[in-house]
Amino acid sequence: MKNLERVLSPLKIGPMTLSNRVVMPPMGTNLGNPDGTVSEENLAYMKRRARGKAGLIITEISAVHEGGIVGPRQLGAYDDRFIPGLAKLASIVHEAGCRIALQIHHAGRESIHLLSQGKAVGPSAVPSIVFRMTPREMTIEEIKEVIGSFGSAARRAREAGYDAVEIHCAHGYLLTQFLSALSNRRTDEYGGKTLKERSRFVIEVIEAVRREVGPDFPISVRISTEECIEGGYTADDMQTILPDMVKAGTDIIHASFGTHGSPGGITQAPAEYEPGFHAWMARKVKDVVDVPVIAVGRFTHPAQAEEVIGRGDADMVAFGRQFLADPDFLIKAKEGRSEDIRRCIACNQGCIERELLGEGSIRCSINPETGQETVYPEGPAEQPKNVWIAGSGPAGLIAASEAQRLGHRVTLFERDARMGGQIRYASIPPHKEIYGEWIDWLVGQVEKTGIEIKKETSVTGEIVREGRPDHVIVATGGEPIMPAIPGIERPHVSTAWHVLDGRVKPEGNVLVIGGGLIGMETADYLSERGVRVTLAEMLERSPVKKITSHGYMVHKRLRDKKCKLLFSTEITSIGDGFVEVVTAGEKSTLSPIDHVVVAVGLYPRDELKRDMENMGIPHTVVGDAREPRRIFEATEEGARAAWEL
Repeated sequence: MKNLERVLSPLKIGPMTLSNRVVMPPMGTNLGNPDGTVSEENLAYMKRRARGKAGLIITEISAVHEGGIVGPRQLGAYDDRFIPGLAKLASIVHEAGCRIALQIHHAGRESIHLLSQGKAVGPSAVPSIVFRMTPREMTIEEIKEVIGSFGSAARRAREAGYDAVEIHCAHGYLLTQFLSALSNRRTDEYGGKTLKERSRFVIEVIEAVRREVGPDFPISVRISTEECIEGGYTADDMQTILPDMVKAGTDIIHASFGTHGSPGGITQAPAEYEPGFHAWMARKVKDVVDVPVIAVGRFTHPAQAEEVIGRGDADMVAFGRQFLADPDFLIKAKEGRSEDIRRCIACNQGCIERELLGEGSIRCSINPETGQETVYPEGPAEQPKNVWIAGSGPAGLIAASEAQRLGHRVTLFERDARMGGQIRYASIPPHKEIYGEWIDWLVGQVEKTGIEIKKETSVTGEIVREGRPDHVIVATGGEPIMPAIPGIERPHVSTAWHVLDGRVKPEGNVLVIGGGLIGMETADYLSERGVRVTLAEMLERSPVKKITSHGYMVHKRLRDKKCKLLFSTEITSIGDGFVEVVTAGEKSTLSPIDHVVVAVGLYPRDELKRDMENMGIPHTVVGDAREPRRIFEATEEGARAAWEL
């Protein structure tokens, strides 16, 4: 395509020729076997990604040393026993016509797994910003051992058939720890006051890798161009050592940014950040070195990469989470089907947060195939069924599209005139517009399939009895909870849903009851409109975790807008212009209060479920109708309901 000519042009790096400039960067999956070897799940996941025809695929982190692993299921490259599995991974990517690099890695202090056992090491005994636990300072002998282990791991990559190797020198892991004055307090030859002095460890790692792989094997180094944290090094600082890195043997610079301790979850860029928001850092790299540079920063469409490459900011562009949301996005763009691309919504629920919070292996909130490739049914179903789906929120829409894909006869019912469910409300608060774009896309995809859709129609036991479906998927969502508080029936009390859809427009001093995501985002929405907001939550702290990227940003905006957050607070009565509360056992009156917004969550709509149980009709309950939770649970349950028909 002419408008993607730069992105689709080949690039030669040493003996390696890339068919295009799209890169799939490393993303942790937690799919490895418990011993760190490549699993069947790893192979299936990578095979599905490789079908998307990226020019270069870089594997997830592979440990160079047993004392530097993030967790047991991290892939290993610290022993020859890992070579056969790694070779299978490379072979699968080659079969698809793509090039592959193995990313080699040492966690240093950023491993809760090792920290909790007292086994984590770092350049200095300085606590992890993320985990608040302290590693042991490495001895010179240990430093030399780890340098050698990077070289040995790179040698194994070459033996396993990889086209290149990437050294992980980003995001707060061991190599970044040596670069950073925040974590490297050493006074020997591996410390120093300047970044150039502290770069010795990194340079020696690159040199060791070059010695092991020889002169004709491409080496990429992924850097945090800037730490993005107070007191950390800057992109200008990084420019002082980049020529040394190239001289040591680097062929590619992968210009990422930030650490896992940087504020705002910048390394996991939530929807608050625009696509390509940090491509300028790649430009800073290109200004001082003459090797290919990869730009990073929430890219979701090849046209965005075309612009970055066209400006000369970078030679390649990394699409991380977009490869989880839609591994075929590049193919669709080449075929002129951009409208069919499922664009990442940067929610981080199935990928980053799932691993961060210890919830399991990788998933994608809007693509149920991701991470489930070994159980994803290709279809068609052996016995097609007449399937009714009640509700067209995320769970219902995914269930409908998956059931139809597998050959079932699907009828989708929606009680309202518009499909989309709770996502219609979730897309209204600040920086959530992308959620609305996604649900519009999903509705459009379902409509294109020819599924029979009946809007403004509620499914009842009587209708089911007359229609006689083989199976009913109950995706009827939830209803707002109205707590039994004296005065809640007053006219100046409304729900968050009434506020978000514009039916009610509070002014002046507003109390939001509920500190979960609905309450926090409603407070954010109102504050954006100049309303003075007080938020009250019964729990000691908000369920919206600051450790998550979006959670951090919402908390920050409310703090910046001087919203008053009251935790451990119960509302005892609502009066005319005031509210009685008990905070940590102390009674008080909030006044003046011009409007009260109730945002304490949802309860499942379970009438249809009870009808199906009473009638003995085969059915599956999914999404908020089962239990109000996130997009991730809704889409996964919707998909599995269809797969298990």
